[in-house]
Amino acid sequence: MLTTLTSAWANLRTRWHLFAGAFVAVALGVALVASMGLGLAAAADPPVGKPQRFAAQPVVVMPRDTLTVEVDRGPHRAHASKKIPHPQPVDKEILRELAELGTVHRDHLAPDAVGVDASATAVREVVGDRAQVLTGAARRLADPGAERDAQAVVAVRAMLGTAGGVSAFVAAFVTASTFAFVVALRRREFGLLRLAGATPGRVRRQLITEALAVGVAASATGCALGSWGAPLLARALIDNGIAPPWFTVSGTGTPQSTSWTPWTSWTSWTYWVSWPFQLAFWTGLFVAVAGAWAASRRAGRIGPVAALRDADMDTDVMPWSRRIVGAALLTLGLGLTVHTLWADPSALLKRKTYTTQPMILITAAAALAPLLVRPVLRLIRLPGAVGLLVRENAAASVRRTAAVAAPVLVTVALAGSLMGSAESVSAAKAQEANEQTNAQLIATGADLSLARQPVAGAAIVSPSASSAVFVREEGTALVRSEARAVSDPAALAATSRLPVVSGDIRHLDDRSIVVNEEWEHHRVGDRLTVWLGDGRRTRLRIAAVLARGTGDNGAYVTMANAGAAPVDRIDVRLTPGASPAAVTDALLAATSGHDVRVRTAAAWLDATHPRVKPQTRQGMLLLLGIALTYTAISLAGTQLMAASVRDGELRALRRAGATRAQVRWMLAGEALVAVAAGTALGLAVTALNLGGLAAALGLLSPESGAGAGAGSGAGLEAGVVVPWGVVGSAVGVCAVVAVGAGVLGAGWGRRNGAGG
Repeated sequence: MLTTLTSAWANLRTRWHLFAGAFVAVALGVALVASMGLGLAAAADPPVGKPQRFAAQPVVVMPRDTLTVEVDRGPHRAHASKKIPHPQPVDKEILRELAELGTVHRDHLAPDAVGVDASATAVREVVGDRAQVLTGAARRLADPGAERDAQAVVAVRAMLGTAGGVSAFVAAFVTASTFAFVVALRRREFGLLRLAGATPGRVRRQLITEALAVGVAASATGCALGSWGAPLLARALIDNGIAPPWFTVSGTGTPQSTSWTPWTSWTSWTYWVSWPFQLAFWTGLFVAVAGAWAASRRAGRIGPVAALRDADMDTDVMPWSRRIVGAALLTLGLGLTVHTLWADPSALLKRKTYTTQPMILITAAAALAPLLVRPVLRLIRLPGAVGLLVRENAAASVRRTAAVAAPVLVTVALAGSLMGSAESVSAAKAQEANEQTNAQLIATGADLSLARQPVAGAAIVSPSASSAVFVREEGTALVRSEARAVSDPAALAATSRLPVVSGDIRHLDDRSIVVNEEWEHHRVGDRLTVWLGDGRRTRLRIAAVLARGTGDNGAYVTMANAGAAPVDRIDVRLTPGASPAAVTDALLAATSGHDVRVRTAAAWLDATHPRVKPQTRQGMLLLLGIALTYTAISLAGTQLMAASVRDGELRALRRAGATRAQVRWMLAGEALVAVAAGTALGLAVTALNLGGLAAALGLLSPESGAGAGAGSGAGLEAGVVVPWGVVGSAVGVCAVVAVGAGVLGAGWGRRNGAGG
């Protein structure tokens, strides 16, 4: 054991240039995971603000804003809860009883809660379980901005969860690949060790010991970097409109509601035992050791003569174990896509699916990269002697080429798959909304109300409100479905082109509902037990069924089944020959409410259904930027490590008559060829991922359903969107980094004459 430790320490000191790239890869990967973990910890425990609306009252009474329903959980019964959008106001009987305890303060602008000048104990005894009783900091839940802040925190959690998963994937892949490449560069050393009598176990123990030393040091460094970078991440989220202005990350892993003390500094034990750092540290160490262990098994099994021969020429770059794993992942990724298309095509349109599922195909392509690189290289034809040398060098050193191509593959595939899927889904939703809109003018605002007299120039006016309905499906889940409440179903039919599969939306009344094919029960005439937006339970008959579409075809009910939902949209069809500008003025004059705005249907669609929401796009770009920065630095480390062992090869080229410029052009050409191979493989993976999405959009088209009824749209023909700008930028950065690191690395210290 002592001999192994001594040998490992000597290798780390003398071959630091090889381990530097692995150290940087682990440290940056751990920093990424730690930063994302700290952000998630901050979002899970956001700071509690002071109450504003009823700050002077010790107790606040609010109506119940959650719906709780019994569901089956295996052999037992359990309760499922969902937040309702329009809770009923506090009961008058409760208000009368509260008035006997003390003064009741009401907010007439938003009468959904009351403040009470009485003790919390007395108020709870009176209210019981009929309403919520809030005290202390919890009184802030009655403020108008509380719901908005809660939604902002949920958005931050979703974004950081996605970013954390993608960052962990990229970090694990690059770290494992870097350690495997370090082992591959030392094949001659291992061959000499075997000739000197070292056993396979001795070689493996030495490699694992070195990986442990590098992994521990790099993981600790990464945790410190993550602590420094987490507040910067929070600021970036705020600047890009993803997080609310009050969002902060302490960088210590402690809950934000806990006051800072010296014990939360980086020198304390509390700093290291917080879960973001524990997760990041052990993940980095595990990946480092796993990457070295996988490569050390092959290094220990190979004979000494074969190891020396393999050091000069890559003969067996793909062991059968790696081929089997890569083929299994490829089969799994394609199988999941086919199964999802057959079982539930709409699942491929959900962010969770198109963010996580492509990882399987990306991992499969990266695992098979050494096998796939050679066919790609055969397709490349470069002119001149330098071009021939570039291609043959790249083909002969497949491990080096694959080590450079793999990070490029991951970056291109992530950029194409994530951004392409998001933009394709948004484009399909925008097209679907455009096809379903038959109005010419649309008024929007809060709590809208029309005057009794008709609007001059308006033939049909259709007010509607945003609401929700809840249904218990299969007895095991309480499912929420967005709904629109209308006052006149005939006006709805005239101002929209809904993809009706069966039934007629004009038959909608106070005792019925319009659903879509995604519902468990969707046969016209069937009766459903549903819970409305204010929590009331009722049974409604299905009047019509809509196609599933992209997921935005929600339910429709009448205003009587929407509770206190305020009108927030008015769709208008003009009389023939009416001036849109004149009708706009008349509609503005006849409509009262907050933030009233009248736009043409085209302008409303452009504003509400952009290709990608700004927050989503900024979040995706931020995520891809972090991943690109990490892979670019790791790519530079790989090139520098590769250059450090090519002294003899480059000296031989100079002695054979190659000029310094020719050597530089050869190094740059090899880097560009490797980047091109990685780009080609990344685009192939992107094509597979976006191809599955395109198939899902085709299956969800109303025309592909079981006979779309009258008024159905023309189908989802928007196709997929390939983000060439984002992909091109990623490829350009990778190319610049690979070429720069390859040329500069070979010229360090002018050891081989390539640098002048």
